[in-house]
Amino acid sequence: MGKAQKYVLLGDATYPLQDWILKPYQEDENLTQRQLQFNYRLKRAHSVIENAFLRLKARWQILLKCDDCSLELLPTLVLACCILHNICEAHDNPFNEEWLEGAEPTELPKPCQPAPTAMEDNRAEQVRELMCQYFESCGEG
Repeated sequence: MGKAQKYVLLGDATYPLQDWILKPYQEDENLTQRQLQFNYRLKRAHSVIENAFLRLKARWQILLKCDDCSLELLPTLVLACCILHNICEAHDNPFNEEWLEGAEPTELPKPCQPAPTAMEDNRAEQVRELMCQYFESCGEG
């Protein structure tokens, strides 16, 4: 959209809107078609990410048992698994669907209550609006 953007994390409604955390618009009857499309695309992206992490954990089940190693080793272990996983995916290394049985998706703890609006960053709405424009320009999908 002619304006450079930095990377952002995807959050749900419980997180504060920041220029580095994208979250969906609050679902109500006043959402525009553009805002609904934004929410839909954000949910789709979130599901792609969840699937990627599920495949990572299934392929490298040591990540499910990280309590067996020291805290100093943990970042290196996770990074090594991510690198090896990306190499396997890039080279179409076969993925055994049976591995998924041992790596059921787990719900990570999330905030129970939405973040107070005072925690939200006014500039973040501009980022979200730029993303809405971008999604609108890309058409359906």
